[in-house]
Amino acid sequence: MLMNPVYDKLMKCYACFQEKTKFRPRVALVLGSGLGDYAKDIRVVETLDYHEIEGFPVSTVPGHKGRFIFGYVGDDPVVCMQGRVHYYEGYAMEDVVLPIRLMKLMGAEVLFLTNAAGGIRQGMQAGDFMLLTGQIASFVPSPLIGTNIDELGPRFPDMSQVYDRALQKIVRKTAMQLDIPLQEGCYVQLTGPQYETPQEIAMLRTLGADAVGMSTACEAVAAKHMGMRIVGISCISNLACGISPVPLSHKEVQETADRVAPQFKKLVTETILEIGRIQ
Repeated sequence: MLMNPVYDKLMKCYACFQEKTKFRPRVALVLGSGLGDYAKDIRVVETLDYHEIEGFPVSTVPGHKGRFIFGYVGDDPVVCMQGRVHYYEGYAMEDVVLPIRLMKLMGAEVLFLTNAAGGIRQGMQAGDFMLLTGQIASFVPSPLIGTNIDELGPRFPDMSQVYDRALQKIVRKTAMQLDIPLQEGCYVQLTGPQYETPQEIAMLRTLGADAVGMSTACEAVAAKHMGMRIVGISCISNLACGISPVPLSHKEVQETADRVAPQFKKLVTETILEIGRIQ
């Protein structure tokens, strides 16, 4: 029987990982803009550069370092993805989600997704945090297109509740305890790399989207396919086109993300600690 090339590549990456470390995480954390140096705040035991993993896709985005950080938040073993891969970089979608699948094989049961996003809903401000309660992934190719990999999950996985309700409650409770205002809403992923036009933002608002970005939703689909529990938080780094009075730029996104990074780190850390307490 012929091996599925996508699964074959994933297993080669997993074998390479096993040769480098025996660390077994329980929580997988994808570090979006503003959380790039989060590793400084955890007890790091090992690092693994993406270049050291045979066939692993490497991020080309400025500010994304490109390595796995293995360590502990409190007593909870975590793997942090320091630099994600985006579809707009030219990678096939199966490569974009390969890191998520790999972290599940490592042992992670919970996927914690973070990102920088443009705020669509009226009343949002740059620097807000938004708990993801739903998503629209219809504008990017599904990572599940092609022959199903039965070893990873079912052919037609249910997506009625992508983001785990119990984990959402933990984020709400944690934000309240830290006195951090928390928005909630639906995240939509577009391909990028261009920012959206005012007309596209008007369309997305009509569809029910509250924030827009260029990552995350495809990762959540792949993780849900594999049975992971998923929680997600967006940093609203800018107001979307047609809402913001100034032209959009990556510089603005990075500046906002860096400004609110201390609060974001607190929220992420305390959420992980709380998740560990209930497991």
